[in-house]
Order: sequence, then structure tokens, then C-alpha cells
Amino acid sequence: MLRWQKTLMIILGLMAVSYLLFSGIILILAGRGKKPQLTLATTTSVQDSGLLDVLLSPFEAENRCRVKVIGVGTGQAIRLAKEGNVDVILVHDPPQEEMFVEEGYGMRRYNVMYNDFVIVGPEEDPADIKGGGEGVKALKEIATSKSTFISRGDDSGTHRKERELWRLAGIEPCGGWYIEAGTGMVRTLRIANERRAYTLTDRGTYLAHRKELDLTILIEGDENLYSIIPLSKEKYPHINYQLAMKLIGFITGVEGQDIIRTYGQKEYGQPLFFPLAISGLIEEK
Repeated sequence: MLRWQKTLMIILGLMAVSYLLFSGIILILAGRGKKPQLTLATTTSVQDSGLLDVLLSPFEAENRCRVKVIGVGTGQAIRLAKEGNVDVILVHDPPQEEMFVEEGYGMRRYNVMYNDFVIVGPEEDPADIKGGGEGVKALKEIATSKSTFISRGDDSGTHRKERELWRLAGIEPCGGWYIEAGTGMVRTLRIANERRAYTLTDRGTYLAHRKELDLTILIEGDENLYSIIPLSKEKYPHINYQLAMKLIGFITGVEGQDIIRTYGQKEYGQPLFFPLAISGLIEEK
């Protein structure tokens, strides 16, 4: 082999080694610079209220992490959790949550906050439900008058609450007056607004979007409880359990509860949610 060929091979070899070393350093630095991520599945009512933008920002800054939020109905959030696709869920359907924990999918339920479910509708109130006092009686009047009612129809916590009220009323809603939107709370409210119809909503989402709606609260008072649940670290060893527990500690602690307590007061004249407990723990049934 000629001298120039040997020299060329040495140069090419050194270049290859240098490239591998440089690539390794880049990968190490990239790994160091990458923030840990936590995936939270939550209800559209929480996401649409804007609360999470305010609540998660200080947590992310303090823990140098990123919280990826998936906003879906409670039923879908629980299904995503059962599939192991998230680390923690923030939902509002206590019976389903209890079953989720009892079946070993979640570790424990923690109190976060509450507001209430309300029935909203046009001010002219064609079914004359205003002042009736309770949701069951209101739904009976709506069904009797065949006034248009928009259901979320999406297996969310709000939809499950609506179905519970219909069951208590002894009515299986059907017919042209009953419309299942199959969508989130904001879109359902907009459809009700367009159709001059009634719908069941959580107070927080209604207040956050009240300015764009010509709907008024006609019935109020059914409690709407939100809980946060980390997935089982035994059943799902791949989840970021440690970071999930840090998030739960923040949300149910003094700082997180104070953010919840004050959120909405300045912009909407009243809080959208009420903190439930500093300790936050709901004992397993």
C-alpha cells in the first residue's frame, strides 16, 4: 500500500472516531437538557376552565419538568389510564374512581376541589324550570314539554351525572328534543346556545365562557367533586410515579389549593372551583 493511501486511511479513521465521540457527547448533553415529562389525563371541564395553565406553571418551574395534558371526558381518561398511557388522572366521577382504585389500576384517590353542576338554558325558559330547586324535577319538566336538551353524550363525568339524574327522574330521554352532541363541554354549551336549548354543565366551564353565551343558570346545587389518582406503580412500572406524587403533593398542598381558591375571582367575580382539603386524601372504600 502506498504511503498516501496509508495516510488517507489514518485520516479517515480519525475522522470516524471523532464523529462517534462528538455524536456521543451531543446525545449525552441532549439527554441532560431534556426535561422529565409527566402525562396527565383530565376532564375537558378542568382544561377548558383555564385553571391548569395557572396551576401547572409553578409546578413545572419548580421541578424543571413538563406536564403533558390530555383533555378528554372522565370515561376516556380512565380508559387511557387502564391502558397505561398516562401517569396520573384528574377526574370527577367518584363511583368510577373508586372502582378504578379497587381493581388495582390506581394507587389512591386524593381530594382536589369541587364546584357544582348546573342546568343552563335560554332566559325565556320554555320548560319553566327556574326556581324549581332540583335537577331531577327540572329534567321531568323539560321532558314533559319536549324542550330541546343538549347532552354531552361522551361518557364524561358530566354525562354520567346527567344520566344519573334522568334515572332518578324515571325517564329514558329520546326523541327529536333530546340531542346527544358527543363532544366536550364548551362545544356542548355552544350548541345549546345556538339551539336555544337546555344543558347540564359544571359551573366552572360555564363561567369561563359565559361572555360568549346567551344562556343563564336556571338550576344549581348538585355537587361536582374532582379527585386526582396516580396509577399503580406495581401494575404500571414504566410510569413516572415519583413525579406524579410530587404533582399530587403540590395540587393538594397549600400553594396549589390557594391557586384553586383564588382562580377566577378577579376575572369572573367568583371562583370557578373551591379547594376541598389541604391533606387531600379520600380513604379507599
